[in-house]
Order: sequence, then structure tokens, then C-alpha cells
Amino acid sequence: PPAAAGSARAGYAGGATVADQGRDAPVRAWLRFFRSELRLIFRRRRNQALLAVVALFPLVIGIGLRLADQGGNSGGPSVAFIGQLAGNGVFLSFIALTLLLILVMPLALAVVAGDSMAGEAGYGTLRYLLAVPAGRVRLLSVKYAAIVVFAVAVTFLVTAVALATGAALFPIGPVTLLSGTTVPLADAMLRLLFVTLYVAAAMATLGMMGMAISTLTEHAVGAIAAIAIVVVTSEVADNVPQFAAIHPYLPTHWWTSFDSLLRVPIDTTTLLRGLLSFAVYLVIFGSFTWARFTTADVTS
Repeated sequence: PPAAAGSARAGYAGGATVADQGRDAPVRAWLRFFRSELRLIFRRRRNQALLAVVALFPLVIGIGLRLADQGGNSGGPSVAFIGQLAGNGVFLSFIALTLLLILVMPLALAVVAGDSMAGEAGYGTLRYLLAVPAGRVRLLSVKYAAIVVFAVAVTFLVTAVALATGAALFPIGPVTLLSGTTVPLADAMLRLLFVTLYVAAAMATLGMMGMAISTLTEHAVGAIAAIAIVVVTSEVADNVPQFAAIHPYLPTHWWTSFDSLLRVPIDTTTLLRGLLSFAVYLVIFGSFTWARFTTADVTS
């Protein structure tokens, strides 16, 4: 039952016994609660299904590009451009990250982030988690840390599956970057790592936005839908020329700026602007989440 589950997890939050609370340092207690939260996220079948779907997309994209390449790229200029990029298997990871950033990866993060607080409130387990001296700030930090781990897992899963698929279906060797410079495979792999970390940072920022929305409702489905609407609205507005003045301030505008890493020299200005945008959104929504949750009445 939800009440029993909340009581058991409250033991992880505040310590199983009074003696344990006396012996354990705060960091150790936090890590114990964090491990409990990770088990809850990654053992939930819904989240496992999400990871499976996310892993399937790079495989489908790779097979589709391979078939398009064999068919002479008859699908038009855009398909020809993607087919040219996929001429080296390493580029399949960049393509997969770009395509899945449109909706698939944000949706996976929306499910976990939207359920983080609203799910606990809806099931009534939030009261049990706060019935022990765990502290609301500790609860928020554990929840967000688990969301960040899930964001990193999703991003690296896409990269790993796409890289393996690209290696199986396309040649692997020195990579010609978007600037026309050819770099050794080792250099390309290092750039791929930085690209993956950049995308993971974008998803972690979305996780904080989702967590903030999740504190506003007791219905996880509503929070998930709201996060998806925010992402779609931002994506649409970012592609409307009449809204050019607000493009740099949209949460999704800088998500695909990792292409700056695929040029020589690297466009560090664009990268720093993207990371600054992530940091600003993180601070704004993190502050809102803290202010909202630390003052909210969760006893009703």
C-alpha cells in the first residue's frame, strides 16, 4: 500500500532507528535515501519501458538512414544531408541526439520529473516522508539528484546505442566535422563525450523545471502534460521568425547548440551562452521549487 511504502521510504530518509540516526553522518543518511530513490525510479516498469523506447529510436534511425543511403537518398535534400552525415558511424550519435531532443528525451524526463513530487502527494506518501526529521531541503535535493541521474542515463543511452548502431551499419574512422576539418577518431570520440554531457545538462535543467511544476499539483499526469506542453510551445516559438526577439530566452533554444563542438575552432561563445541559459533556468526554477515546497502545507 502507498502508506506502507511511504513509511518504509521514510526510514531511508531519516534513519531506520534512533541509534542509526546517532551513528550515521548526514552525508551517509542522504546517500541511503538517494539509493532508495534511485531504486524506486529505475525499478519502476514504466520508467524501464521509457528507457527501452529511448534505446529503440537510435536503432530505428540508423536502420532508416542505412536503407535511405542504399536507396540513393531519394527522399529529398534533407534526407541527403542526413545521409551524408551518417556516412561515418560516429555521426549517427549526433543525429540521434538532435532528433530525439525534439520530443522523445524531454518526454522521458517529463514523466520522471513530473512524478517526483506530484506522485508522492497523490499517493499520500509525501506526508510519511516528512514525518521523520529528514527535512524538506534534503528531500528536494535527493529527488533532484535522482532526476539528474536519470537524465544522464537517458542521454548516454541514446549516445551508446547510436554509436553501436553506427559502427555496425556504417564505416568508422576519421571524422569530417561540420566545418570541413577531418579529425582523428579519438578526437571525435572526445567531442562526442562533451556533446553528450552538454545534452545531459540540458535535460537536467528540464528536470528542475519539471520538478517545479510537480510541486504545484497532486496529479502526476497533469504535471507531466504541463512539462510536455512547455517543451512543445518553446520548440514551436523557437521556429517562428516573428518571435526572433525572444528566441535566446526560450528554454529549448540552446539545446542543439552542441554543434559548436563539431567545428574547428570550437564556438565557445555559443556553448557558454547555452550553459549560462541552463544555469539561469536552473536557479530560477530551483528557487521557486524550494520556496514553494518549504512553505507548502502537505499535511492535508
